[in-house]
This record gives sequence, C-alpha cells and structure tokens, in this order.
Amino acid sequence: MAKSARLSGFPERLPAEAVIEKRIIDILGHTFALHGFSALHHRAVEPLSQLAKDGEIDKEIFAVSRLHAEGPERNPLGLHFDLTVPLARFVTENANELSFPFRAARIQPVWRGERPQAGRYREFIQADVDIIGDTELPGHFEVEIPLTIADAFSRLAPLGVPPIRIVVNDRRLLEGFARGIGLTDIPAVLRCLDKYDKIGPEEVGRLLAAEAGADERQQELCLALAAIESDSPDFAGEVRALGVEHPLLEEGLTALTTMLTAAAERAPGVLVAQLKIARGLDYYTGAVYETQLVGYEGLGSVASGGRYDSLATVGKKTYPGVGMSIGVSRLMAFVLGEDSGIAATRGTPSAVVVAVTDEDRRGEADAVAAALRARDIPCEVSPSAAKFGRQIRFAERRGIPYVWFTDGESGHEVKDIRSGEQTPADPQTWEPAAGDRWPEVTGS
Repeated sequence: MAKSARLSGFPERLPAEAVIEKRIIDILGHTFALHGFSALHHRAVEPLSQLAKDGEIDKEIFAVSRLHAEGPERNPLGLHFDLTVPLARFVTENANELSFPFRAARIQPVWRGERPQAGRYREFIQADVDIIGDTELPGHFEVEIPLTIADAFSRLAPLGVPPIRIVVNDRRLLEGFARGIGLTDIPAVLRCLDKYDKIGPEEVGRLLAAEAGADERQQELCLALAAIESDSPDFAGEVRALGVEHPLLEEGLTALTTMLTAAAERAPGVLVAQLKIARGLDYYTGAVYETQLVGYEGLGSVASGGRYDSLATVGKKTYPGVGMSIGVSRLMAFVLGEDSGIAATRGTPSAVVVAVTDEDRRGEADAVAAALRARDIPCEVSPSAAKFGRQIRFAERRGIPYVWFTDGESGHEVKDIRSGEQTPADPQTWEPAAGDRWPEVTGS
C-alpha cells in the first residue's frame, strides 16, 4: 500500500498517548456515574435538516452519502457536530421509556469541518453530561452541571491536569439588558459580545454599531456590562448600578447570583461570572458556561455548555435541558504538551513477555501466558526463539517490565528487567508489583 498523506485535523494516538486518553475518559465516565448520569452512545449521523438549523455551525457540517447512491438521497445525512442535538432527538424518540429529569452522559467522537489548529480538530472526542426535564427544569440543575464538571477535573488533578475556572453567564441577563437599552436584534448583540476576548472592547463597540444598530450610549453600556467579572454574587450591584431595567434582566441576575452563592459553598473560587460570555449556538436560553485551565487560558475553553429550553420539542410539549461538554481532544492538546509532565508508564498493556526457549517448546510459553491471563495479568509470548538477550531487548523496547523464563536454574523464573533481579515464579500464584500490572498514567 502506498504511503498516504496525513489528514489534517483527524488525530490518531500513538499507543502510550492512547493509554493516557483512555485513563482520562475512564475517570470522566466514572465521575459522571457517581453523579447518577446514565451512559449513552449516540449514532454518528443525523438528518441534515436537524443539524443545520441552530446558529452558524451549519457551514461546518460534514455531509454523508453512499458512494453508489442512485439519485438524490431522500433524507440527506450529516455527522453530528455536538452531542446535544442527538440527545434532543433521542429524548423525544424515547420519552415514554425514560424517567425525568433524565441524566445522560456520553463520551464519543463528533465532527466539525473547521480549520484545524492547536487544540482544534475536525474529529474529536467530547464528554457530555446533560439533565433533561419534562416541561419544567428547576434552576438548581444549572448549578449542578458545572459542579459535576468541577468534580471531574478535580479527579484529573492527580494526573497533572491543572485546576479549572468555569466562567458563567446567563442569556436572559444579556437579552434583558439589551432590550432594556432599546436594542432589538438580540442574536447580533450576543454575537458581538462573544467576540470580546478575541477582538477587544473597541472593535466590539464598532461591531455593535454595524450589526446591532447600537448608538454610542448603547455601546458604552454594553461594554460596561461586558467588563463585569466576579466570583461573588455581589456583582449584581454593579449591573444594577448601570441603571438598566427589564424583567428578563432581573430573571437572569437572580439565576446567576443563586448559582454563584451555591458554588461558593460547594466549590469555592471555581465559578466566576463573566458577563461577556454568550456562547455561539443559538439554542441556549439561560445559563452559559466556558471553562479554562488556570495558567493555560490560551488553549481556549476545555468545557462549555448551557441551558436550552426548546431544543427538544414534540408538538406543544418541550423537554428543557442543561448540559456541559468537556473537549477531551482539546484537553489532550495540553496533556501531550511538553509542559504537562503527564506520561504513561508504557504503551502496551502487556506486563510480561514469556520467553521462548526454542520453537519446538513454544507450547510451554503459551501455557504460561494462558495461566497468567486467567488471573488477569496481561502478557504476550515472545515473537521468536531468539537468544534471550534479544528477547529481553524486545521487552525493553516496548516498556514491558518482566520477562518470564520456563527453564531457569530453578524451573520457572521471572526477571524484572529494570532491576535485573530474577526470581523463581509459579504461573498459578506469581503477581507483578501493583503498579506494573497495567499501564499507569503519572503526572509531574
């Protein structure tokens, strides 16, 4: 087969990297289960009509078609770009089988046709948690979701993942403020504010004039709101001091102060209100969240989400929800960087190579391997009956710590090739050191 060019934006992990990624995914899945979220796995494709209706994401959707399709497909399909749209469809299709509020966790790939760059890919893994209600969803769930994410990152900390800061806002606060100062094109206002960090306040002011029709006073007020940041519920006083009034603004302020009050008790300093945060997708209606690794803010948001009240509907019935998504692949961009100090002890699962004395006696080595595997010790048999020195070097190259000999001076013997110590061993009772049985992930 001819050598193929690498496809940009579709990462493939080397074995040791895959060990680290799997460990992170296992920790996330375990944390989600501890919080009562049911593990789901969505299909990869959705009808394009469902995918291409929310926000500006439609230009990034990968369309899917059969190579030998005859004529236009009746229901053209696309790869899902997030796990929220598939969840909404899943809930409406299976509502009679689910109990509400329904707690869902998914860890699987998604696809976006955007320009690949550091930490941004075309195929990447997301880890999502969502809580879906039947007609109603109490506001306390908007606190529970980010605190679940905070717990997940605290459990990644022993690996060397830095602490996080979850910045929060509320769409109702932004919309109410905009309407209170006389602006009516709310999506345009949100789009402009969401670019605050990328282009700075002066450019945002110009955009508000060009896209939302804001005069100088309206621009000043929007920029004053966007500059407010606090991990204390007292920020509401700063907002009210701007002199803007609207029922939606009060609703958003109340929800956001409640969230910060609860978070200050359960995860002090983790949640911070940033009133410039809007999030790009149109389906968010309440709380919105973005997450930064402290000290690595340039990597962008490693977890984001929000509340959505009308994404899932059947007739007049709605299933409001709130959720967050951890960008596992973006997090891996930090984890695999030189600064992280995070590494796997080895790339192969094998803890033992069983040496082969000669090919006629390979069956003896196979029998040892079977006995070890029966006791949950991962191992492999040497690929050839080469000189023992070469078989040991084979194990060294793969990072495998032990080599088993079936005919040592005392019969079966096992050698720790790191220390050189060789001791008698019984396939029915021998145990590797606890940290050697499976590959482990260590932090600096």
